[in-house]
Amino acid sequence: MSQIVKEGTNVMDDNRSVCEATIEMLRYAEAGNYDTAFQRALKVKPCPIGATGSCCKHCYMGPCRFNPKKPEESVGVCGADINTVAARNFARAVAAGTAAHSDHGREVAKTFIAAARKEVPGYEIKDEVKLKALARDFGVKTEGRSNEEIAEELGQKCLREFYKQDEELVLIKRGPEKRTQLWRELGVTPRGIDREVVELMHRTAMGVDQDYKNIMKQASRCSLSDGWGGSMIATELQDIMFGTPIPLRTQVNLGVLKKDEVNIIIHGHEPLLAEMIVRASRDPELINLAKQKGAKGINLAGMCCTGNEILLRQGVPMGGNFLQQEIAIITGAVEAMIVDVQCVMQSLPSLAKCFHTKIITTSSKAKIPSAEHIEFHEHDALNISKKIVRAAVENYHNRGKVHIPDNKTDLIAGFSHETINYMLGGSFRASYRPLNDNIINGRIRGVVGVVGCNNPRTPHDRSHLSLVRELIANDILVVETGCAAIACAKDGLLIPEAATAAGKGLREVCETVGIPPVLHCGSCVDNSRILVACSEMVREGGLGTDISDLPVAGCAPEWMSEKAIAIGQYFVSSGALVVFGVTWPTSGSEALTNHLFKEYENIFKGRWAFEPDAAKMASLIIDHINKKREALGIQKTKERVLYDMEARRTLEV
Repeated sequence: MSQIVKEGTNVMDDNRSVCEATIEMLRYAEAGNYDTAFQRALKVKPCPIGATGSCCKHCYMGPCRFNPKKPEESVGVCGADINTVAARNFARAVAAGTAAHSDHGREVAKTFIAAARKEVPGYEIKDEVKLKALARDFGVKTEGRSNEEIAEELGQKCLREFYKQDEELVLIKRGPEKRTQLWRELGVTPRGIDREVVELMHRTAMGVDQDYKNIMKQASRCSLSDGWGGSMIATELQDIMFGTPIPLRTQVNLGVLKKDEVNIIIHGHEPLLAEMIVRASRDPELINLAKQKGAKGINLAGMCCTGNEILLRQGVPMGGNFLQQEIAIITGAVEAMIVDVQCVMQSLPSLAKCFHTKIITTSSKAKIPSAEHIEFHEHDALNISKKIVRAAVENYHNRGKVHIPDNKTDLIAGFSHETINYMLGGSFRASYRPLNDNIINGRIRGVVGVVGCNNPRTPHDRSHLSLVRELIANDILVVETGCAAIACAKDGLLIPEAATAAGKGLREVCETVGIPPVLHCGSCVDNSRILVACSEMVREGGLGTDISDLPVAGCAPEWMSEKAIAIGQYFVSSGALVVFGVTWPTSGSEALTNHLFKEYENIFKGRWAFEPDAAKMASLIIDHINKKREALGIQKTKERVLYDMEARRTLEV
């Protein structure tokens, strides 16, 4: 059952969210005088100068503020103009986002090597097929070698991608040949991942690169080292260690919390901890301890991208997306919220003091004052995870009043590139040919990646749902990651039955194959799966010779994170249209915005766009897809031809 607010319900007058459980809990929070991001967003107004990228604080002659209405009069103490300042701010967001994803990938690579050496009990090689496929990409010999020998050399080569200096990243060869050649011509082919981040930070320091177009060139190079480097390495190695996702059914929203069990929420972004917490929660000794404490068992729920990781592989239900992390605590039913890195609000420990919930930080990189810290190390992963779970179990008797919304919805997740390939073509002829054919014949008009965050500056989940429903109604297949996927899951769009909301052509394909019209592909690092899928569509033939030829687009309707900017930049630099909602961070510079929105089309054959209205965003994307179809000569829907036996004999095989 969908849990989204419907017309005629008693919460329609509340514009903060379209999620019924969220509205219920926000009203409960207000009655108890509990503070959340929703309330703080009303109190803390966005800085009108910073929001447009028009504030420079890169040296201490400032900070210098610029007037976007009078750009010719706006010059900093050092002489930098508004175009340079806006470019530096945007580029540093790209660097930060790339660093976040790629540091994730580095930790995975280090653990992967240790697993190959059998130094980290609990981590192992689970997907031998993918191990050998990735080994071939990196030139690692597989014949006559054990999985562990292959994995150790592969892990070392993956780790080298971070610190090498002048060689191209290995995995860019997965892109279409035309695209990789364009990168070389433009001088943006990514080299070592760490080098690209460091160079971009250097260029954006005071008195270094002061040509906004040149700054954006390095921003593209840096972002490509994320999408085709750090993120892709993280996704591939996680699949090999924990299993490549396959479709599975579970549930989502706050209703997955249980009144009579120990509830543990796993929140953050890296699955190295989460996978071990799942294993620890199933330990018979800890389950018996929970029963001794009066609970019926131990219940895990995910939050944000760590939740997505264990949702895909373990079927762990999702408690919600980014803006639901605080209200999960307000239910009073959470014994512990275990966090690692990224998207974790500092408000959690203060809020948890009003309840019995323990906030447990686990990474040396991400501590929070007042939180309990139990540092996680992969070399003793299971024992540390058991310690964390035990702390939650022993907290059960401190639970007070509980208020859990009833709302929960079924979803199907786990649509990796390999799964889509298999579902479309089968075991012996797995390929993207059926997808391409259905795009060519018009049943599917195109594919759109809807990704990104929640942002309390816009109604929670509303833009995601309005946009996605409009797209699938127009026969556009949607692929999703991160909090966007959870928004649509709560609305019931991630089950095959949701095909009834799709247009006639898309519905026919979904019902034939047995898939939802909206496919959950994973966490934010798993946007790299979408890059691979686009490249496979090109390689399969019939839809042009580059990603820029495809009838595809990407968007982040409710974005808020620097990681979203890095993701958007690598998709644009790979040839896609990317549309952001909510706000646009370079609007203070007309020249830079024009460069990203228009001139990029001639440089990268992809471009940025901004549209805060979901309906208008949908129209913009649909128009873009129609233009791509026209350029390919497939805009008119081909009539379905039924052949009789005589006609069939004339067909060439």
